[in-house]
Amino acid sequence: MSHRPPSGLAAVSAALLAMSRHLEVRDVLKTIVASARELLDAEYAALGVPDDHGGFAQFVVDGVSDEQWKAIGPLPRQHGILAAMLHGAKTERLADVRKDPRFGGWPSAHPDMSDFLGLPIRDGDETIGALFLANKRCPKPEGVCGFTAEDEELLSILAQHAAIALTNARLYERSRELTIAEERSRLAHELHDAVSQKLFSLRLTAQAAATLVDRDPARAKGELQQVAALAAEAVDELRAAVVELRPAALDEDGLVATLRTQVQVLDRAHTARVTFTGTGVRALPAAQEEALLRVTQEALHNALRHADAAHVDVSLARHDGATLLRITDDGRGFEPAATRRAGRHLGLVSMRDRASGVGGRLTVESAPGKGTTIEMEIPGG
Repeated sequence: MSHRPPSGLAAVSAALLAMSRHLEVRDVLKTIVASARELLDAEYAALGVPDDHGGFAQFVVDGVSDEQWKAIGPLPRQHGILAAMLHGAKTERLADVRKDPRFGGWPSAHPDMSDFLGLPIRDGDETIGALFLANKRCPKPEGVCGFTAEDEELLSILAQHAAIALTNARLYERSRELTIAEERSRLAHELHDAVSQKLFSLRLTAQAAATLVDRDPARAKGELQQVAALAAEAVDELRAAVVELRPAALDEDGLVATLRTQVQVLDRAHTARVTFTGTGVRALPAAQEEALLRVTQEALHNALRHADAAHVDVSLARHDGATLLRITDDGRGFEPAATRRAGRHLGLVSMRDRASGVGGRLTVESAPGKGTTIEMEIPGG
């Protein structure tokens, strides 16, 4: 059975949809390369994102095995044909790349390549990557490039959409970094307040003990014991601050461990009791874990800062083939409909947007004096 490449508008549409489906930069790069190789029926495809030092910040290949890639060695530098695409902003279509005067050779483990099609990926006036394909899988006379002018036009369209997808992915990752920075700043403020309160109480208690030393030693001893207890609590708060203000640990520790750590920190930082249970939850896609974490943080902030809750419980569990997050507090509660009419959303709009953005749903149950329960359910896990 002969190999037949995909063709027509449906194939182009499938490639463009695949590129727009991912939010992580690395996933977008892999999808662009795989889509280009399949669409143009090439043996090899690669995409390099340049750095500012003559090399590549990222370099993704398709058609090369993991063993081959390891054997090839370090990432290429920006020279030869690659430099021409990055700095000349011109499409290169060659019958045999090895015969081009700019060709500088390959490592010994590098696969052999002949006909070549490459072009820059541009965002306005900036070249943000170089996309190239090699070895068109079709019969071709000696000295003739297998890639056609139609292939060049198709790859140009793909590159324009690749620029949009890559730019969007970068913006998404940047927004995640900003969100993490904002969350760390907010938690730092909360922890600072908690530690300051402990130290203020410690100072007052120490002053009381000092005035009692001579006239009531027994009471002074009790006050000093209280000083020791407050000092120990302050140390715990500072330790919690050090732990919490590390970069977000989702990638390293997973969602359950990250939630447990944050709940423990808030339990120390507030007079309210904050608890967490997490059972039987498997790893989820990064975007879903991110959404679950942010909804939890928003709900905890509302419960601890606005609801005057004495106890807040966070649970994460599998339920009927889905992952169910539940945050329950015994605070003052509110009337959800009245809150919406008054424009006081308490972050509910943001939480609903996060849930729907990853294919989930968010429900809120609350009433004045009855506390609040927020549930977020997403498929999988």
